[in-house]
Formats: sequence, C-alpha cells, structure tokens
Amino acid sequence: MQELSSSFAIAFSLIGTLDADLFEIVGLSLRVSLSAVGLSLLIGLPVGAAIAIGRFPGRFSLIVISSSLMGMPPVVVGLLVYLALSRAGPFGVLGLLYTPTAMVIAQTLLITPIVIALARQTIEDLNSEYAEYFASLAIGLGHRVRTLLWEGRHGLLTVGLAGFGRAISEVGAVMIVGGNIDHLTRVMTTAIALETSKGDLELAMALGIILMLLALAVNLLLFFVRPADQVTKKRTAASA
Repeated sequence: MQELSSSFAIAFSLIGTLDADLFEIVGLSLRVSLSAVGLSLLIGLPVGAAIAIGRFPGRFSLIVISSSLMGMPPVVVGLLVYLALSRAGPFGVLGLLYTPTAMVIAQTLLITPIVIALARQTIEDLNSEYAEYFASLAIGLGHRVRTLLWEGRHGLLTVGLAGFGRAISEVGAVMIVGGNIDHLTRVMTTAIALETSKGDLELAMALGIILMLLALAVNLLLFFVRPADQVTKKRTAASA
C-alpha cells in the first residue's frame, strides 16, 4: 500500500513539474488523435449526411456496413494498415510505417465509421423535421446537406467528441503501425502498456491520470453540448 501511495505521489510530481518526457508523449497523443478526428469528420460528415438524405441503390447496405464497422477490432485495422504500408505492401514506397502518419491513418480508419453512423442518425432526424420546409423551397441536395450540417452542429460536435474519445484511448492499432518508438511514435496508451510491463508505475500512473482527465473533459463537454442542442430544437419547434 505504501509503494502504491509513493507511486501516486511521484506521478503527480511528474505532472506538476511538467516532466519533458511525459508531456512529449501527451503532446504526440493529442496531435495524432486530433488529426485523425479532423480527417474523420471531413470524410464522415458529408458521407453520413448523403446517406441520411439520399435515396439510392445500396443505401441500406452502406448503413449496415457503417454500423458494423463501428465495432471493428483495432488490432485488425492495425494489421491491415501495417500490410498496406509495409515494404511489400502497395504503399510501402512511401515509408510511412512506424511514423505518426501511419498512426493517424489507422485511427482515421477506426473513427470514420463511427462518425458516418452517428452523423447519419443525427442528420436523418433533422431531415425529417425540415422535410416540408425543403420541399416548399425546392432546395437542392448540396444546399440541403450544408443546411442540415449547420443546424445539427451541436449534435455533430457530440459525434466529434465521441470520435476523439475512441482515438485517444486506442492502443492496439497504433502499437502495430507505430511500433511504440521512444521520442517518435510513443503515445499515452502504448506508453502505459510498456511502462507497466517494465514496472515503472510512476510514469504509467501519470499518463493514466492525464488520460482520465482528458476523458473527464470530453464528458463535461458532452454534458454542456447536449443542453445547447436541446435548446436549439425547442427554438426551432417554437418558430415552426
């Protein structure tokens, strides 16, 4: 028990003194995860909106596939990206394996199905509410997508936060494609796994504390975003 208390004390000391190695790992984790979330939103929001609004052959299949891929095992994604970026793979010539870019690619593939599925549901609900309005003005598909993305911005922010929560806590895929290389591809989750196996509990605990604080921050943002979204819906209903 005393050893555990001592480890916690050292962990908080590392955080309080802004330990360089600790915050290098945290900084890389944030850069990789935020980059992956940004790319996922750029891809997933328009695709999710198009699936929600459009009526075309194969739409149901896309809905089923995107929903199924939400639970895709990270290690499988990591393996597929590894095979694609390895020297024998189709993109091996780019030399991206064991780099932060490879980690961003893996996380983007993990998060994008989540963004597509959640955005589709959000936009589909909004599209039903605005259906008569759009029909009366004969608004085109492109304008309709932009309007719904803007009107659903609070709900879509929740989608982005959900994607960030998945990305920042992911370990399997980034371990495979990043290699957990010190000062290059070591992020919080892979560092926690490594330091725990080495018995260096102080650094692992410090990283765990920061990871939990980030999770708490995401949940607090979700708490404040949801009421704002509800207020927007009430105002829209009242004006209608």
